[in-house]
Amino acid sequence: MIVCVCNNISDREIRQAVDLGLTTMAELRRDLGVATCCGKCHTCAREVLSTHLDATASLRETVISRTEVPLFTN
Repeated sequence: MIVCVCNNISDREIRQAVDLGLTTMAELRRDLGVATCCGKCHTCAREVLSTHLDATASLRETVISRTEVPLFTN
């Protein structure tokens, strides 16, 4: 869905930006232009950002916990 109508930014683009390392609204504003015109998208963009950060954090925790277990034992 389109989150920022002024700059035609979708929720998918916000999630991709998070996957590439963006973690704050300031970074989304800087790199994607989200909430730089009328500002009406700020709340929705922040929600998409927060939700995806939470989802990727638990995924990262799963990956880290799996890599801590030795794959081979002697």
